[in-house]
Amino acid sequence: MTAEPLLVVDAANVVGSRPDGWWRDRAAATARLRDRLAPLRAGGLPGLPPPVEVVLVVEGVARRVAGTDEVRVVAAEGSGDDAIVDLVRAEAADRSCVVVTSDRELRARVAALGAEVRGPRWLALPVEPASND
Repeated sequence: MTAEPLLVVDAANVVGSRPDGWWRDRAAATARLRDRLAPLRAGGLPGLPPPVEVVLVVEGVARRVAGTDEVRVVAAEGSGDDAIVDLVRAEAADRSCVVVTSDRELRARVAALGAEVRGPRWLALPVEPASND
């Protein structure tokens, strides 16, 4: 495999895995996650050497979060889980792919397509202080 490894992040699941006040503003919490993922493009992760294509799949009110040069944002038209499965099916056939989620059903669906699955803690992203808003 010579193509860049693909890292697909289930935004709703990863944002919801930390009690940092995300429920007050889901879109802002998703934008913060996108920004914390940006260094992974050039830095990689264990088992994913750089450069890594980082894709953040968003749904609901977080659909308004824009992508950046380092993180492609895919806005799910319906279910975020279905969008992730479609993305893995379409883009991961010829390269390594890791999907980050703790959703059991989604984990099974993407693993059946050959993706590796990791939980949110695997990302080892810096923890932000809880908002007191």
